[in-house]
Amino acid sequence: MDPAWHPVPLIPTLGTSPQLLALPPQPWEIGLHLVQELAALCYRRRVPMVPFGTGTGLEGGVNAVQGGVCFDLSRMDSIAELSLEDFSVTVEPGVTRKALNSHLRGTGLWFPVGTAGMGVPWGWGSHH
Repeated sequence: MDPAWHPVPLIPTLGTSPQLLALPPQPWEIGLHLVQELAALCYRRRVPMVPFGTGTGLEGGVNAVQGGVCFDLSRMDSIAELSLEDFSVTVEPGVTRKALNSHLRGTGLWFPVGTAGMGVPWGWGSHH
């Protein structure tokens, strides 16, 4: 695995690099069963699994705290369902904010940058 690919922990004491990178072949559907089998093996052997989507998370969610297998899910980039009635959308882990907003264009909806983990309580400019 290329250590430069895996995100470096924001706080060095929170993790290390995983020992293995699972990168399914294209198209995603061909590799899906391989990922499922590897996940089942990790579960049986109690090997930590670290999912990796688009690499935009800044809260340390992809830190390999105890090593393990990093599952690169960035190729899972489909938008499965959009409900304008209840303002919900079902996406796969590789969908980027840019792709989602392109999909939402013309609906009157958009997905803003979140403030969670940015030291901003209750959103930007909140007066709580």
